[in-house]
Amino acid sequence: MNINTKKIKKKIKPFFTKKISLWLVLVLILQISTITALVEYYIVKKNFNDSIAALSKTTKNPEEFVQILKQQVLPQKGYTLAVRWDDIGLQLMKTGVIDKTKYEELFSGDTEAIKQMKYLSNSSKDNMEMNESNAHFMVNTLWAVGLVNKSKVLDEGPMKTEGDGSFMNYASTGGWELGARPTEELYSSQELIKLTPAQEDLVKKIANNIYRPCCGNSTAFPDCNHGMAALGYIELAVKQGISDERIYKDLLALNSFWFPQNYIELAVLFQQEGTSWDKIDSRLALSSQYSSAQGAEQVRQGIQNVPGLNIQGGGCGA
Repeated sequence: MNINTKKIKKKIKPFFTKKISLWLVLVLILQISTITALVEYYIVKKNFNDSIAALSKTTKNPEEFVQILKQQVLPQKGYTLAVRWDDIGLQLMKTGVIDKTKYEELFSGDTEAIKQMKYLSNSSKDNMEMNESNAHFMVNTLWAVGLVNKSKVLDEGPMKTEGDGSFMNYASTGGWELGARPTEELYSSQELIKLTPAQEDLVKKIANNIYRPCCGNSTAFPDCNHGMAALGYIELAVKQGISDERIYKDLLALNSFWFPQNYIELAVLFQQEGTSWDKIDSRLALSSQYSSAQGAEQVRQGIQNVPGLNIQGGGCGA
């Protein structure tokens, strides 16, 4: 080693051995983190803008662009659910949770619902289907299932323990006016779907993980029609041995047709993050983070303005 090298080492050694104050380390870490986050943000934003631009090239106007997004979330051909009708429609009529005359009057001008009425008077091995035309019929019919079926979720959950303890003070109960008997007599009164204790626990577990954009409650607290309908579907699916993964996928489809605006916006957000609608995790999409009222609002704030994005959603009424 020559003399010059020794001199250089002697000069720089104190620099590396000198103690650096903690606050300086923290400042450096914070700056690095901030820079990294900004870089990641602009990369994601650029990828999103590129994908949007590519998609927009196939359209002539904003309305066509929205239709492309809409078809991903709400396919025109509809969505086939995993659950079969079997005789659940017959049981709904037999228990009086659905009054035939009231139902026929409600859907008298709805040609799609009139076609679906056959499932209330006949047993069928057909799978339930969901589309834009029958969304109203399906939410009401599944609402009736969730409302009348004997359930621990209804008997032991927030519907009985929250508020003043009166289960009739909620939209899902006080709002049901389509029965042949008083709603307070119908509530969790019939064992239409006989579940084992293990199946009951599974229903509760899944219900706790599924939210809806109209409120901040999970399906385990079905205080509106969509929540009660989701509970009814989960019970039917668990009874028929449908996998958890498919149940979440089906519930995402149901929610999408019931709340089209929210889930088209969610599709935009996931696309922004690099995930197409057909690749998203249904359970994640249905979580409080994205599907509660609060989550849906954050989604809305997190997406860029898309021209022509103005799809109307559903309300919590019969």
